[in-house]
Amino acid sequence: MREISMERVQNTREEILSVIKSATLTHEQKVAALANKADSLMEVLDLPEGLDELLNAPKETQCICDLSEGHAPLRPRYIVPDYAKFMKEGSKFLQLDPPQDLYEALNSLLIFYKHVPSVTNYPVYVGALDTLLEPFIDTVPREIAKKMIRLFLINVDRTVLDSFSHANIGPKMTKAGEIILEVEAELEQAVPNLTMKYEEGVTDDAFALKAIDCALHSAKPSFANHAMFRSELTEDYVIASCYNGLPYGGGSYTLCRLILGNIAKRAKNIQDFKENQLPYVMDIMAGYMDERIRFEVEESGFFENNFLAKEGFIHRDRFTAMFGLVGMAECVNILFEKEGIEGRFGHTENATKLGVEIMEIINDFNNNHKNKYCEVTDGHFLLHAQVGISDDYDITPGTRIPIGEEPDELADQLMVLKNFHKYFVSGTGDIFPIDITVHKNPEYILDIIKGAFQIDLRYLSFYSSDSDVIRVTGYLVKRSEMEKLDKGEAVLQDTTALGLEATHSGHILERKIR
Repeated sequence: MREISMERVQNTREEILSVIKSATLTHEQKVAALANKADSLMEVLDLPEGLDELLNAPKETQCICDLSEGHAPLRPRYIVPDYAKFMKEGSKFLQLDPPQDLYEALNSLLIFYKHVPSVTNYPVYVGALDTLLEPFIDTVPREIAKKMIRLFLINVDRTVLDSFSHANIGPKMTKAGEIILEVEAELEQAVPNLTMKYEEGVTDDAFALKAIDCALHSAKPSFANHAMFRSELTEDYVIASCYNGLPYGGGSYTLCRLILGNIAKRAKNIQDFKENQLPYVMDIMAGYMDERIRFEVEESGFFENNFLAKEGFIHRDRFTAMFGLVGMAECVNILFEKEGIEGRFGHTENATKLGVEIMEIINDFNNNHKNKYCEVTDGHFLLHAQVGISDDYDITPGTRIPIGEEPDELADQLMVLKNFHKYFVSGTGDIFPIDITVHKNPEYILDIIKGAFQIDLRYLSFYSSDSDVIRVTGYLVKRSEMEKLDKGEAVLQDTTALGLEATHSGHILERKIR
């Protein structure tokens, strides 16, 4: 274990005290923040040489970000339990028999959620709710089923206090799925996040239109290209957390991200970036991820001791890791400026071409890097277009076009994005605020989804320009809750604070309305 400097200890003490004294954090939020501060003092990993200058640098020069996972990972970052197994067999540890009706099914899920950890301390995946509940829907009259599901979703919103929590529905229409969409449209809640797995010819138009109506009221569900994900991850995949495609019954050990714009700042020119700076940073980040994974598997004891693994709700060999990136737009623009080249990401063909060349280098590196504990993805990490964090400044999520610079025509924007979505098996996505008049013509959005998925876009999100619930990057917040927090009032969900910060640093309320 490496020795911690007294300066760092003192800084952490001051941060801990500020958490304790905070007037805007709830008790649960303080407990989670204090645990994270304690973890940050542990340094038990054998870190790659050169990591410190890339990871622990000022924001304007930081090239690697570990997304606050801590230096002694006690569990994988994202855990995706096999809820279908739980509903079929119950749990010995939780002393629950298999549910027999809708009352027991909803109660069992709520209990189970309290015991699923993640980096947020809340479950980042709460199941394919439509297929989980469908066998029990007819055990009560429809109006009773709707009331029960309504109460269930209210409970989730009030107890799973983080909108990275994610449910799935689709691709096929179910009675449970229809009820979930009706209730979510009425409630307009931020938790859980929700994705519809959509495939033209498999998903009924009526079901998709019902989902679009729900999205225009509550900013969810988003729409995942089911055929695309299925071809890469088989049928046994889920969309969890922001928009992360992950193996069912497994998850992701870790997620680190390259900050491409800051890596570009280190380069003399495009050639230096491609041949020296980017490969150097990628190699160090991959080594760091390897060490995090080794500790989780070999030393943390999680997979030997946690009931999720003991009872077969998760399997160690179904975990992978996410090799993330942000700031493609800034990277391309900085490199063009260094070379004196005219062009800007999202607007010129030469910028798109350079972006694709950079992605090919990253993809090739990932395909040649092996980790023995990522068997489910053939020993490779999965690329991930990370959504950004609240204190990012002048860093655009993933390979998105910066807010305020979107092309005037939506079709032009989609044609740029299609060049990049194919690389990110573990998630990428784009967000479109929709003019309120579209409520009268939801078929317009369905046509966009169908056309976009035909050209291999992976994931799309929509919300109404006047909706209280909005999508920040990959998670949801309520404008009304951000207003409360901005006035110094405590709010229930910790992601509200992230959203409020993102309105200032990320200009999320300034997206072009379609």
